[in-house]
Amino acid sequence: MSSGSDARGFRVVHESAPFRGKQGHVYRPAISAESVASRALHMQLLEIPPGERAHAHKHESHETAIYVLSGISGCFWGERLENHAIAGAGEFVYIAADVPHLPYNRSETEPVTAVIARTDPNEQESVVLLPDLEAGVDWSKAEA
Repeated sequence: MSSGSDARGFRVVHESAPFRGKQGHVYRPAISAESVASRALHMQLLEIPPGERAHAHKHESHETAIYVLSGISGCFWGERLENHAIAGAGEFVYIAADVPHLPYNRSETEPVTAVIARTDPNEQESVVLLPDLEAGVDWSKAEA
């Protein structure tokens, strides 16, 4: 398939060069304000290398939807990161706007790959780092 567009707003887009976001993970953006002049969403691939975790953060005023393609990810979430969830290949994750979260890869050998869509057309604009929450994470929940 080749990239292309027309006057009615249709584009086929290949992923862009990877970058490391403020959150700490590697992203490969595809649909965004920068790539297609999107006004209300972006979509990209995320890879979490084995054993890696993000920085605690939230997306100010923006919702996030994730589809896990491969691997098993854990995520602490909530006002104090007091909750914990696990998502694996074939599962969807929803994160409401302004919900603090800290995702990580549960495996020491396999990467996690996921498709992420967010209501922020500029991938990093709504990211708010929350370093004060990281000290209180109960990592024993990650082992369960």
